[in-house]
Amino acid sequence: MPNHTVISRAAHASKRWQPSSSYAFAARDAVVPVAAAEMVKAATSLPLAFVPQDTGFQLVAALGLAPGQNLFVAQDGRWLGSYVPAALRRYPFCLAHTTEGQQVLCIDADSGLITDGPAGEAFFNADGTPAPAVARVLDFLNQLEANQGAAAAACTALQAQQLIVPWEIKVQRETGEQKVEGLYRVDEAALNVLGDADFLTLRQSGALALAYCQLLSMQHLATLGQLAQAHATAAKAAAIAPPARELDLEFLNRSGTFNFGGLA
Repeated sequence: MPNHTVISRAAHASKRWQPSSSYAFAARDAVVPVAAAEMVKAATSLPLAFVPQDTGFQLVAALGLAPGQNLFVAQDGRWLGSYVPAALRRYPFCLAHTTEGQQVLCIDADSGLITDGPAGEAFFNADGTPAPAVARVLDFLNQLEANQGAAAAACTALQAQQLIVPWEIKVQRETGEQKVEGLYRVDEAALNVLGDADFLTLRQSGALALAYCQLLSMQHLATLGQLAQAHATAAKAAAIAPPARELDLEFLNRSGTFNFGGLA
């Protein structure tokens, strides 16, 4: 579990931080939230789905076939897909809200990315103002929060039209057929017969674009099965003749970009 600590001049004025070069921190994240601004790019390489929340549904990227399993993270921490969700690129930072309603910037104190220098980025300038790199991180996180809110509103619009239904997923594994539960999808048949007024409402709310992105992304479900097979093959090879071989990932485009520049 991350140990989120509020960034303050008192605690971090003399400290520095380094960007993460590994996605090992996300190795147990089977689903990750997807923001509105990134859903088109995410849909080109990741299966998107909905998961139920207390107040509705949340748009997520499905990254594993079981709880606590992220198939897109290699044993050495590399990201194995062609797109990294913005919610993961923000690490080791996050936004939190105090009981007084104030927004504060936090960092995972147990990330191993906070240093005493000289390497890394400063948290604060000499005059006590946030350093440029931290200001960019804060801007990125504010964009991410706003866009996750937009995605949530679009999910609410789809739910209001009863267009979110359970996604019945069965994946063939070496041990037999595996059923994946807990994910939801857009009801394409119901979407196609929606009345003109309701269809227009979805378009104006941004929910129509989200619906088409989710439907398009479903083709990438097969990638999870391929990744699972690649992990299993590598594990067998490691058991027979350590050290482990690298995963055979010819079906994927590799990318390890760490970028706070934009959500997509």
